Amino acid sequence: MALLFQPIQFGELKLSNKIVIAPMCQYSANEKGEPTFWHEQQWAQYALSGAGLCIVEATAVQPEGRISYADLGLWNNQQAEKIKDILLKVKKISPMPIAVQLAHAGRKASSNLPWKGGRQISANDDLGWQTVSASHLPFHPEDMVPTALDENGISLLIQDFTQAAKRAVNAGFDLIEIHAAHGYLLHQFLSPLSNQRTDEYGGNLENRMRLTLDVFKAIKESVPKKYPIGIRISATDWVENGWDIESSKILAQKLEDLGAAYIHVSTAGLHIDQSIQIKENYQVPFAEEIKKTVKIPVIAVGMISDADQAEEILQNHQADAIGIARAILYNPHWPWHAAAKLGEKIQVSPQYLRSQPHGLKDLFISF
Repeated sequence: MALLFQPIQFGELKLSNKIVIAPMCQYSANEKGEPTFWHEQQWAQYALSGAGLCIVEATAVQPEGRISYADLGLWNNQQAEKIKDILLKVKKISPMPIAVQLAHAGRKASSNLPWKGGRQISANDDLGWQTVSASHLPFHPEDMVPTALDENGISLLIQDFTQAAKRAVNAGFDLIEIHAAHGYLLHQFLSPLSNQRTDEYGGNLENRMRLTLDVFKAIKESVPKKYPIGIRISATDWVENGWDIESSKILAQKLEDLGAAYIHVSTAGLHIDQSIQIKENYQVPFAEEIKKTVKIPVIAVGMISDADQAEEILQNHQADAIGIARAILYNPHWPWHAAAKLGEKIQVSPQYLRSQPHGLKDLFISF
C-alpha cells in the first residue's frame, strides 16, 4: 500500500490519508472579516477532494493582523458564527476534518490584494492601518515603519490568539494550526533580522522563541484537553545570520514538549534579501532535518505536485505527511488522480461513484 494513502494521527485526530490541503489565502472575506459565498464553495470543494485534512487560510486574530483588508478573521463572535454556518453545511457532505490557521501578519499587514499589486497600503488610506512588529523595522524600505509591540501589546496579542482559538473550537474546526512562518508576526519575533529587542522577547534564541511558545501554551490551555494544535514554521530565512534550521530544530523540540500535534515545515518570507533556488522539493530537506529531531509528525510542503514525488518523500522518511497547496487549486481532485496513479482506493461522496474511469473500477469507495 502506498504510504500516501495510509492513515495518520495528528494527536487524537485520525486522518484517512497523508494528503493535507495547506492553507492558501483567498482574499475574499467581506469588509467585516467574515466569510463569503466564495469560502462556502471553496471549502465544500476541498471537502470533496479526497484529502485527509484541509487547513483553511490564514485567519487573523486581530483586525490589524490581516494581510489585506479582504482577509478572514476570528477576532469576534459574529465571524465565528458565519464560519460555523458554513462548516455545518460542509460537514454534511464529507467527513474530512477541517482545520484553521490562526495568524497575525505583523509588519506585512495592511497590504493590497495580490492581483492589485500586493504592496502595502498607507495607514493614511481608508483601506490601510498602522502595522506592528517585534521592532521598528519595515519589510520593504518604502513600507511604513511598524510600531514595536510593548508589554501590553504582547499581552493583548496572546489573549487574542487565545480567544480566536476558543472561537475556532466552538465554530467546529477539528484542529488549529498556529502560523509562525512566512515572515509574519511570530516569525518576526523569531528571526534576529527582524527582532532587535532588548527585553525578554529579544536578543538570544530563548528570548526570541518566547512569544511563539507563549502563544502555543496559551492556546493549549484554552482549548479542550485533547484538541490538536499544530504549527507552521519557516525553517530558514535563506539569509545569512537569519533564522536557520538549527534554531528551527530547537523550536520544534520545545513545541513537541508542549504537546504540538505536528510541525508543518515551510521556509522564507521574512526578508527581501532571501536567496532561494525554487525547484521541486526545495523545502523537503528542511522537513527531513526537523523529522530527525522530533517524534511528532512533520508535514513537507512546497513545489510538490506529483503523486510519485509525494510518495517518494514519504518512502525516503523525509516527512510524515504531504502538504498540497497550489496543485490542488489547479486540480481540485488531485487526491483522486494520485490514488489512481499509485494504484490505491480513495473515499468519495457516493454521488461521484459513477464517475470513475472504466479502467479504474476499483478506485472509488463511498464515504
